[in-house]
Amino acid sequence: MIDFIEGTVAEKGHGEVIVNAGGVGFLLLCSMTTVAAAPAAGEKWKCYTILNVREDAMELFGFSSKQERDMFKRLCSVTGVGARTALAMLSALPLKELSVAILTGDVTALARAPGIGKKTAQRIVLELKDKIEQADVSVPGAGAAGGTAQPMPANAEREAQQALQALGYTAAEAARAINLVRDKATETDQLIMLALRQIGSL
Repeated sequence: MIDFIEGTVAEKGHGEVIVNAGGVGFLLLCSMTTVAAAPAAGEKWKCYTILNVREDAMELFGFSSKQERDMFKRLCSVTGVGARTALAMLSALPLKELSVAILTGDVTALARAPGIGKKTAQRIVLELKDKIEQADVSVPGAGAAGGTAQPMPANAEREAQQALQALGYTAAEAARAINLVRDKATETDQLIMLALRQIGSL
């Protein structure tokens, strides 16, 4: 497997980036997020990759981060979701928003991606919500040593309560879990994640 490619960006297009590495031009199929993150032509760039081998073609997918590549793998593991569909989802939703949508069962948000209907979105939630980690939804730098804690949004607890109930938990279960972890979170998404873990340990 080709883990990453490091070279010079030769060209950027819609959904693809060509990287010149060692005199070879690698055509990478990318999400629009990764295309936007790639530097201008002529500049150095390191891109994480996945080689997809099919009967009729070999496709090399590129990702600006390991986290995006990990999410791509998770999406492709869902029944009925292929590599191109997974890439479309990564283009339609920023990585953090995609993680939160899966975690909270936001089928409407997931269905924004081309080729994703309601049933497929529901399947994605069902198969992946237990695989989303706190790192996928937490704010970079939150809770870092020496940092200043930011107050949680006023409506965070209400939104977290609604999200947990949407996942099938009772109002009492949601409220109890939120009450136990409210002092550990600074964002709504983080509060939801911590509350889910708390429910799992009760």
